[in-house]
Amino acid sequence: MNQIEERYQIAKERYAQIGVDTDKAMEALDKVKISLHCWQGDDIQGFISDASLSGGIQVTGNYPGKARNIDELQKDVEKVLSLLPGHFKLNLHAIYVSRPLGGRDVDELVPEDFAGWVDWAKKNKVGLDFNPTFFSHKMYKDNFTLASPDKEVRDFWIRHGKACVRIGDYFGRELGEKCVTNIWIPDGMKDNPYSRLEARKRLEASLDEILDTPYDKKNELLAVESKFFGIGAESYTVGSAEFYLGYAIKHQIADNLDSGHYHPSEYISDKISSVLMYTPELLLHVSRPVNWDSDHVVILDDELNRIAQALVRDQLIDRTHIGLDFFDATINRIAAWVIGTRATQKALLRAYLEPREKMIEMENKVQYTKRLALTEEFKAMPWADVYDYYCYKNHVAVGSSWLEDVEDYEKNVLAKRK
Repeated sequence: MNQIEERYQIAKERYAQIGVDTDKAMEALDKVKISLHCWQGDDIQGFISDASLSGGIQVTGNYPGKARNIDELQKDVEKVLSLLPGHFKLNLHAIYVSRPLGGRDVDELVPEDFAGWVDWAKKNKVGLDFNPTFFSHKMYKDNFTLASPDKEVRDFWIRHGKACVRIGDYFGRELGEKCVTNIWIPDGMKDNPYSRLEARKRLEASLDEILDTPYDKKNELLAVESKFFGIGAESYTVGSAEFYLGYAIKHQIADNLDSGHYHPSEYISDKISSVLMYTPELLLHVSRPVNWDSDHVVILDDELNRIAQALVRDQLIDRTHIGLDFFDATINRIAAWVIGTRATQKALLRAYLEPREKMIEMENKVQYTKRLALTEEFKAMPWADVYDYYCYKNHVAVGSSWLEDVEDYEKNVLAKRK
């Protein structure tokens, strides 16, 4: 028995003393498929054009090794997957086509434009999620897409949205795993609007047309994503949290709670249980906002732990789709993926390593002193030894030893990209 196994046995015994089966906790974690975001690998550039980022999106840094094409991006994601325990999906934006469009625009996308990703997903045994790309395009005019007062602009983006619904349905059908297709638009105003209603009426009508696209709910889940404000939309965001929550409830689709898309004093961990009372499923974009929607790399902080606790303690994880959404070009992009994903897994594992039924019974008996004392003790339990063992039994690097592999990959692969 090596040191990892020895430490795990000690941890297993300690958790057994509080009524927790560590093997079952790892089995539960193994069932959670976190959706990795492809745009961490190339700073949200995509493969359609060299257009500058728009829609209030910014990437900081220029660390060497940015993926320049689909082959490099797929190779980078494969490297990331090799350093992670568990099972995953990959989240694509519509600008990440797997073949040239041959003069067609994004309103003419067809499933075959992503066949290369489906083949790759089958080979690597991952599912696919999808996002229409309502930014970084000449038809993003005057800060508007689906809510534009210009019918030509609206119709273009409606066609794009409908095409993306068909692509998401194709992903789910081909891979036998539900694809989550998420709609986020940057529409808004820098200064105060005269009417806050008119643009929202247009957005509702545009979304209704997109949702009219035939798709099989076994293959695809549609989601809508709000945002508090953005660069260029400081005073007014058409797709507010209230708008999209109401829309999701009305149409029984998923609401997307993004960690960085709310006021800094709001936390999505407190919203999860409320939203799932009225919608069938939920999408999370796990990020790390620093004062605003900065999309910092996810770390094991208080809010990440609270998100995991909200999902596990209330048994809502089976109705929740967890996607990562951050991008950092100031550090090694492969490392950013690994750090954020492992942090999310650790938070979930910590939540699974709590005696849930005992704690609920305690709370219902109004034993608040005992509840506080025990939840504080849980923080000092040897959960890290359980995660190390989870990595070990999945044949991936334990602890920070994965960094050596990343540094070698940077030297032999990333550094050669000019």
